[in-house]
Amino acid sequence: MTITMPRPSKLKLPPLDLGNETVGQRIARLRKERGYTQIELAERMSIIQGLISDYERDKLRLHGEMVVRFAQALEVTADELLGLNSSKNGVKPNLKILRRLKKIESLPASSQKTLLKTIDTFLIAAEK
Repeated sequence: MTITMPRPSKLKLPPLDLGNETVGQRIARLRKERGYTQIELAERMSIIQGLISDYERDKLRLHGEMVVRFAQALEVTADELLGLNSSKNGVKPNLKILRRLKKIESLPASSQKTLLKTIDTFLIAAEK
């Protein structure tokens, strides 16, 4: 059995403007925005971490099924994953921040109040 390489396309298609990010860079950005490590994302997708790394570094190209798997694991649309739209309306909260909020909620009320005052003071200073 002879294996042949696919022939290069002879179609003269206009270039697509998908922004400045590659698909791999977009996957990495979306993963980080959601607070996942590569290992955590790999576990959500039931694949190994090395594959996540290869996709993020654009060493592997996404095929249809992997587009769906990444989109589901990152809770985005396939269009957003591929760079066809970048709807910021449905931004998911950052898991790192949510984890910290859970820790804050477990503190005694007086400690929560003190910490929130500190955060408020910092936010006010950062806005100036």
